[in-house]
Amino acid sequence: MMAKVTIYIQISPHRLTLRNVQTGESVTTSPEIAIERARTSKVVAVGAKARKHESRTVQVLNPFAHPRTLLADFGAAELLLRALLPQVRGRSLFGGPRFVMHLQDDPAGGFTQLEIRGFRELALGAGASQAVVWHGPNLTDEQLQGTQFPKEGRVLS
Repeated sequence: MMAKVTIYIQISPHRLTLRNVQTGESVTTSPEIAIERARTSKVVAVGAKARKHESRTVQVLNPFAHPRTLLADFGAAELLLRALLPQVRGRSLFGGPRFVMHLQDDPAGGFTQLEIRGFRELALGAGASQAVVWHGPNLTDEQLQGTQFPKEGRVLS
């Protein structure tokens, strides 16, 4: 019997990593996305390749870069995760994967409940069946599989 797939997502304004905990498959990229201006759901490219497509008809965004919050553009962030997820998803007989969203920014005053809810809903909108929002040290595969989070951090959701 196959276990539920866990996707560990590390998010910062400068780097985005998705890793399938069971298979070890991962993708690390700059968190950028190129989207057609006329059709905001049409993804042209992601990561560093996105910058090459910027034009009058294509907009390049970093949905995790803003001076006051880590989640700057919800719609673009969801499209970016959906575009990268097939590279690490794997197979599961139990529906969508479980996402552990690791917020690697440290905003003044911490994350607000609105931001935490935004990241949780971002995960669910991108295809997760369950979502955990984590802020703290990097997690090991054993911690992720057993959902044993270290005391040095905090589960936000």
